[in-house]
Amino acid sequence: QVQPVESGGDLVQSGASLKLSCVVSGSFISTLTMAWYRQAPGKQRELVAEINSAGRSLYYDDSVKGRFTISRNNTRNTVYLQMDALKLEDTAVYYCRGGPLGWGQGTQVTVSS
Repeated sequence: QVQPVESGGDLVQSGASLKLSCVVSGSFISTLTMAWYRQAPGKQRELVAEINSAGRSLYYDDSVKGRFTISRNNTRNTVYLQMDALKLEDTAVYYCRGGPLGWGQGTQVTVSS
């Protein structure tokens, strides 16, 4: 099963920005709706944002609307999550996934005060 590779997580202060990347090997990603999820300590994994194969965003969780932007570059087999105005509650492991893809290792985002 193909697994995405997420990167870009870091330890940042509240109010900072980060851009996460998700790379998937193989060209079929261009046909998939892709999504970013996150899982905070002690909580269930939740859907953060979703984007269709053409690059149109389909969904943002209310908690990230206006702060996060999902995008993709199909020629690079990559999906991005631009995160601005980060808050303490954004601290989580972030994962991307779509279609038949498996779960990757995720990338840790930690927001400090």
